[in-house]
Amino acid sequence: MTSRTGSSQAMHPNAGRRRRRPIAAAATAAALLPTLFSASACGGPADAATGSGDLTVMTWAPSGTGSTDRPGMTALAEAIGRDINVKGGLNGRRLQVITCNEHNTSEGAKACAQQAVDAKAVAVLGSYSQFGDDFMPVLERAGIPLIGGYGLSQPEFSSPLSYPVGGGMPALIGGSGRQLVEAGCKAVSLIRPDTPAGDNLLGYLGNALKPAGIKLLDVKAPEKSSDYTPVVRKAVGTDQPGNCVTSALGAEPTGNLLDSFRRIGAKNTKVASVIGSVQQSVVDSTGGDNGPLAGAMVTSWYPPESAKTWDGLRAVIRADTAGGKTIDAADPGVQTTWVAYEVFRQISERLNAAGRPVSGKTVTALLDSGDQIDVGLTPPLNWGTTNMLPSTESPRLVNTWVSYQVVKGGQLTLQRPGFVDVRWVLTGSKPPA
Repeated sequence: MTSRTGSSQAMHPNAGRRRRRPIAAAATAAALLPTLFSASACGGPADAATGSGDLTVMTWAPSGTGSTDRPGMTALAEAIGRDINVKGGLNGRRLQVITCNEHNTSEGAKACAQQAVDAKAVAVLGSYSQFGDDFMPVLERAGIPLIGGYGLSQPEFSSPLSYPVGGGMPALIGGSGRQLVEAGCKAVSLIRPDTPAGDNLLGYLGNALKPAGIKLLDVKAPEKSSDYTPVVRKAVGTDQPGNCVTSALGAEPTGNLLDSFRRIGAKNTKVASVIGSVQQSVVDSTGGDNGPLAGAMVTSWYPPESAKTWDGLRAVIRADTAGGKTIDAADPGVQTTWVAYEVFRQISERLNAAGRPVSGKTVTALLDSGDQIDVGLTPPLNWGTTNMLPSTESPRLVNTWVSYQVVKGGQLTLQRPGFVDVRWVLTGSKPPA
């Protein structure tokens, strides 16, 4: 495996903001992206990567940008490549993993996608970017599928070449609403970014709460702040029993938010959030069972990091001494990247068993066939036509399942076994009887 990096001119982190169409809460759990290269000559279609040589894949995410950084995603991709190649490759073929820092800009996202084209990558795996409007057309023209993007932009849930492994922020915030209903909440305050992406969260949460007749209060918050006291005071109100607060900000802003929550000293208000806003590192940094997250409810796409199903991820991280980079197995971006690579591993094995080459075209055909892919960390994944979400905006959002977790003993643990399907919340239909 090789990791190639290059350079790009400095770009403003908000460049192209008006052009992107962020999906619900892109800005919330947003905090992840890897090493940028400048795009060179245009490469050929993904099928050019077939044959007996290396298999090339790419993972990108932002780094060096502040609160959106997710360098663990690209670091894990490189570690996976080293691990596979040390063990003889993927079905005997060396896996070349290239990584890219998209710098949280539209230009960076396009440059990373072009790098995948130039490298004749058969797939982009994992990856984190808010700029799907910019990078997906580049991949589509070259026939390169995106498997397991983080789900921050609408094209990741609509492009015929996108295969998301999780339900993005729509599933998380809808799941959080149902988790709060089960907890007996009478009123819910949503603390969310004061952005168009944050605006979209209200609809999903409202769909989840409406059948129970729960009042929803919209509390807008700046994406970055060192003091969220006014925001928390509005969300907590008079701190009555049955009052609940859920938040959808990045991990770093959430830490600052919780500091304000602790200073206010609310006694009756229950706290909830979604993975990415809250993860184990946030629980640890805010005091664990002695902090404001004690007993907090958290909605996730996956089982908690302590689950045995993550043993393979932990083993690769422990064994990787060549990278020298810190990789947090509890980071949802890292976990999504792991799931994406496991999906690609299964696809490659099936194609090899059928005597077919691994290319962008054959990978896409297998994924479109409706064959289920089960890596043990989500319900079986199926991107066949009959499994599409009945939604004009997000038909590719096929994994509508979430897990309910709770902070107990200072650790994120399962609140209930298995997964909960929130498909009806995402489509605005009636809840199942």
